[in-house]
Amino acid sequence: MPFHPDQDTINESEDGSHKDNGKWIEPLALLVHPQQPLSYLERLIQAEIPPLQVNGRERLPDIVFRAEADHEESPGRSGEDPGKSNVASYSGLGREGPTKDEEANWVRWSGSTEVGDFIRDAARGREFAINIEGFSKELRVAVPSFKDRTHYMRLQLRRMSRSIDQLAKIKSECDLLAHKGAHRLAQGGFAALAGWWGVVYYVTFHTDFGWDLVEPITYLAGLATIMGGYLWFLFISRDLSYKAAMNVTVSRRQHALYQERGFDPQKWEHLLHEANALRREIRAVATEYDVDWDEMKDLGGQGVKKILEKEKNGKKNKEDIDEEADEEADEGVQMEKKGKEEQDAHKKG
Repeated sequence: MPFHPDQDTINESEDGSHKDNGKWIEPLALLVHPQQPLSYLERLIQAEIPPLQVNGRERLPDIVFRAEADHEESPGRSGEDPGKSNVASYSGLGREGPTKDEEANWVRWSGSTEVGDFIRDAARGREFAINIEGFSKELRVAVPSFKDRTHYMRLQLRRMSRSIDQLAKIKSECDLLAHKGAHRLAQGGFAALAGWWGVVYYVTFHTDFGWDLVEPITYLAGLATIMGGYLWFLFISRDLSYKAAMNVTVSRRQHALYQERGFDPQKWEHLLHEANALRREIRAVATEYDVDWDEMKDLGGQGVKKILEKEKNGKKNKEDIDEEADEEADEGVQMEKKGKEEQDAHKKG
């Protein structure tokens, strides 16, 4: 703020006793939420500046926020071409935009306007202005560009992307080893069945025992296998399928490998969720500035993007399945109630 620390009112001049006393005002930081109105920012500024003295009485000065506007939206002085605009369409450049030689056309913004809307519109120009009542100079404030608004979010996303890339390599190695182990187990099961078939064949046709002895053994062995498989699938509470058996063996092997190599699945899911949330926030800011955000520069590669998209789509599909299950359950309850009502009506009739 361009006011001396020892100023009692805005009306005082800095050319006098306050000029050479060696005191300078410290930079002022104001934190506001994009959804807060400009009137809130006005009150914050009023609390940090000296009051205005009018007719021997002190009061808070009025503060006006102005932003550069298109000539088409707000006509300037007579004789100017309304087709020429000092402000580019939404580029997101803000203070990084090109400097205009001609004088800007300004428009006053209402105090009820949200800060986010004001900054979004002001980002078409390089700066916006703050007028303080009683102060002759106009304060020009550089408009934050899209890069400024998302600087820390993109830095955090880059750190997350590097962590995701490192964890993805560990996860892929563990998953590959787990699937190989499951396939080896399946191949071992086939080898055991083939060996059993060979034993039955040899005992039946190449020994003195014959089929009379082998037949009840094969029946009992087959029945025991069916009962054991049924009990096992009943224990794991899964469908009786090859896929279910493979999932159980793979998941157990994966869990063991994850613990061995220090991979935390919960941390992995949380990291993916946070990264996708950051992507949504940055995209929202890009939409406000009407710019195209090249997320590949911040994600660090196509592999990380595929992982994040897979997590997002998988979560969405899970939510859809849960919604369908809830709808089916509601329909079943309604049909049951309707059936009871019909039975009650039939009994009364």
